[in-house]
Amino acid sequence: MNITIEVNNRTIQAHKGDTILEALNRNGIRVPTLCNMTDLTPSGACRLCVVEVEGRDNLVTSCSHVVENGMRIMTHSPRVVRARKTLVELLLANHPDDCLYCERNGFCELQDLAAELHIRERKVLRKSFTQKLDLSSPSIVRDPAKCILCGRCIRVCDEVQSVSTFEFVNRGCDMYVGTTLSRDLNFSNCIGCGQCVLVCPTGALHERQNVAEVMDALSNPDLIPVVQIAPSISVSVATEFGLKPSKDVNGLLYNALRKIGFKYVFDTAFAADVAAIEMAAELIERKGNGSNLPMFSSCCPAWVKFVEQWYPDYIPALSAVKSPQQVMGSLIRNYFAAENELNPSKIFSVSVMPCLAKKFEAQREEMTTRGLSDVDTVLSTRELVRLIKLYGIDIQGIESQHPDKPFNIRSSSGKLFGISGGSAEALARVVYHKLTSKELTDSKVNEVKILSGVKAFSFNAAGQTFTFAVVNGLKNIHSILPVLMGSDVKLDYIEVMACHGGCVNGGGQPYVDEEKYVKLRAKAIIEIDEAEGIKCPTRNPAVQYIYDEFLGETRSEKAKKFLYTRYSKREVLL
Repeated sequence: MNITIEVNNRTIQAHKGDTILEALNRNGIRVPTLCNMTDLTPSGACRLCVVEVEGRDNLVTSCSHVVENGMRIMTHSPRVVRARKTLVELLLANHPDDCLYCERNGFCELQDLAAELHIRERKVLRKSFTQKLDLSSPSIVRDPAKCILCGRCIRVCDEVQSVSTFEFVNRGCDMYVGTTLSRDLNFSNCIGCGQCVLVCPTGALHERQNVAEVMDALSNPDLIPVVQIAPSISVSVATEFGLKPSKDVNGLLYNALRKIGFKYVFDTAFAADVAAIEMAAELIERKGNGSNLPMFSSCCPAWVKFVEQWYPDYIPALSAVKSPQQVMGSLIRNYFAAENELNPSKIFSVSVMPCLAKKFEAQREEMTTRGLSDVDTVLSTRELVRLIKLYGIDIQGIESQHPDKPFNIRSSSGKLFGISGGSAEALARVVYHKLTSKELTDSKVNEVKILSGVKAFSFNAAGQTFTFAVVNGLKNIHSILPVLMGSDVKLDYIEVMACHGGCVNGGGQPYVDEEKYVKLRAKAIIEIDEAEGIKCPTRNPAVQYIYDEFLGETRSEKAKKFLYTRYSKREVLL
């Protein structure tokens, strides 16, 4: 039901039950806010969204007040603008003046508001801040001095990710955002997903930078710099270089990285094909002996750490196959190096990932072979963009190139790993092809109803029924997992991705409008899958070549040595 309200002397339509802010946004009227988050209950904490409503003595927060028929609203009256300006001035009073050096310079919402409200001088004396910089995590840096107490990190960690790493500490003027018992981030229950970084409006939270380390390696004549690019990267960076949103720029990135100085450039989607084949063999074996079912995905390191902390009893159910990042790193170090007569210890292996938890995964002790890490360092998508711009590469003015052999061909399933449901789709295709020697088509897949918010499907192969489930994001995972495990539907595989939408919405992706651009990225990957001919990883000739020349059979001793890992319980403060 629609109701009529008047905004800035103009009549507009609103839906009954809408907040004022929702009605304004739907009609293209912008009101600033720092605490409001889409799909979450409004808190009204920042007060920046205040508007003037006729008949009300006080300004009202538009995010938490419901529209009423005939309501008359002014969004930018002198009184409203003064109130917003005062609020921002108070925030700036206790904020560092190091914008030129800040990680979020140019992408800071507080900076944008100061410019919008024409704040050009400090009118309130600064209060000293005693909270120290937290550099303990390999994934995320926490700078409490830049925190403006909007509460976004607390809400996304608690209400969206079900982790609850952050909390408000103390009250009044002494309030700050901290972790449980004020321990450093690396000693908390943080899973490193980086969703808090995406929603932070300032530089209070940002990724651990590895660009300098990569630049040192590129200039070191004794090292051989090698890089791999995750499946979702190519559809995530186009807007950063002035190209059409979600345009696939994989070939341009290969060329750019070579110009920067990388000796070899590879596509992680190839390793995703290998991982899918090994996971399929692992699942078929488990189903045959009835052990550790359902099998859980392990390609998302944030999800793996989540299981290690909260559900250690499920660790045996995790797939033992390494993530595509680590599979590629291991193949580079243990196969590619030997084939090209390179010293494995001289290779500096870099991966470009959309996920900040990948920085943590790369330094795990379990991800080493013969004392060498599979991957030496990880760059986020944002760091990749900075690196390309730093070296003056004109993405629009270079030609597309291909990745290096022998990892130069991928199936479209490898690309699907970048979206939620992608690993489940790839695994289903491989399982079906292994058991029937035929391609799995949509007509052979049946939707299964299990639980609201959980996608599930089944298919028959060689007289066996396989049922897969996909959990998109960690929201409500504590209530979802027991239901899934106790469901009347017998599940064989459960894919869980920590970030809503999958890697296209990873914590290391460019700062953009999530609702708009994440959908475009996912759509681009789906279109790639629909257009390409090699859909099943088992039909990838480059993958078959690696098995013939190096790995032998799936789940062979060599495959288990280089492509499999282990996980264990983690004791953390909860």
